[in-house]
Amino acid sequence: MKRFFIVIIASWGLIATVSAQLSVTSPGKSPIEVTPDAGTGLKAVYVAYDADNIVLSYKAQDSGDVKWFVFHKQGAAYAEEVEATREGEITTIVRPMLDCGYVIEEGAKRTYFWVVDYSQHRVSINNISFADEQDCGLATLEVDAVCDKITFYSITGVPKTLSREIGVEYSSLGWDAENTMYNPITVDNVIDNLDGRLVLEAPLCNTSFAFSLDRFLKEWGEEIAYTTDTYTTKSIEVQAFATQTERNNDNERKEGGDMLGGSAPAEIAFEAYCTDAVAYKEWQISRDADFAGIDLRYNEESTTYTFRENGVYYVRFVASNDDASCSTESDVFTVSIGESVLECPNAFSPEASPGHNDVWKVSYKSIVKFDCWIFDRYGNEIIHFSDPSQGWDGKRKGKYVKSGVYYYVIEAEGADGKKYKKKGDINIIKSTRNDSQNESME
Repeated sequence: MKRFFIVIIASWGLIATVSAQLSVTSPGKSPIEVTPDAGTGLKAVYVAYDADNIVLSYKAQDSGDVKWFVFHKQGAAYAEEVEATREGEITTIVRPMLDCGYVIEEGAKRTYFWVVDYSQHRVSINNISFADEQDCGLATLEVDAVCDKITFYSITGVPKTLSREIGVEYSSLGWDAENTMYNPITVDNVIDNLDGRLVLEAPLCNTSFAFSLDRFLKEWGEEIAYTTDTYTTKSIEVQAFATQTERNNDNERKEGGDMLGGSAPAEIAFEAYCTDAVAYKEWQISRDADFAGIDLRYNEESTTYTFRENGVYYVRFVASNDDASCSTESDVFTVSIGESVLECPNAFSPEASPGHNDVWKVSYKSIVKFDCWIFDRYGNEIIHFSDPSQGWDGKRKGKYVKSGVYYYVIEAEGADGKKYKKKGDINIIKSTRNDSQNESME
């Protein structure tokens, strides 16, 4: 054979101009064309079902000479010329060597490609089992299979692997944020090749793994399917949420924006959602940011707790599987309960301007116990209420009282333990009713 030295860099730009003239055919199962990375310098990789009756042909663009060369793993720089037959514009090689590369030279134009004999790389599966030791978050499968790598070489002799695109399908669980629940999902993986061990993202439910291989057999209608035994998952995942019950009290101070807590008593519902393998579950409430000490524990997915004491609390959800080999915890929810405040106005004007200063109310924050009595100047009790969000509308027995001075007595306690005993006067400074229409307090 004649050895042929190719100046590779100068010829790369000419590949595309002649690529439409090349064909690789077989009267049986058609060869499959794969487009490799441009950096290989190859126009294509052709995968032939077997070596029987393969024909390589090239249609020349003019009547000039067309030469064929074959190369191996050393690259196209070491290509050797091979004989081809020509009839008119068509040059042909029948029953060519396979698992090698070819160069077609037409004047200054060159086309490079590689041909694979798939019959030398057939795949079969004997058994796929599960490793005895499984890591959290990963599923390790032990593969007993015949599935060698299909290697081809670039024009510079760089080895490349042709992906078999083996499909692996199994069930898992996926978080549905819109409906706040875990739903069954199907996980589809495509792997290049099967070797002694396969590591996949662990499913969150028990499942089997279904293999389909490979891309070439599938296209030829000879796909091999294999399904494993049932895999018992150890992996877990949780989603956790905290929702505070809102109080729309216009006289309660709510500092802290969107943070949890604020003014006590703060009622917060904690909800966790767990995947199948979670066996141990617990909400933890602590005064320590690092949870060195746990003040309260609730062994359930849902719980509601009312924070009544001043200070900062840390809440998290922890979970593990049945043998504690996999554990996880949620983000930490910080609940900050502010110091107490209790302030009392000394005047209001019922009826004078509806919706504005027409109800006497205290201004407060983090008040957990409260009693308020209002009296007239003769010591007669007009009203008593035990909710600091409530107030006095200036009425007694459904009728507005006269303008003048009234008195309040308050006993209260804050979330910070502070005791309040307050006394003072209330001035009704304006009323739109005549005294004859107001209730006589005598």
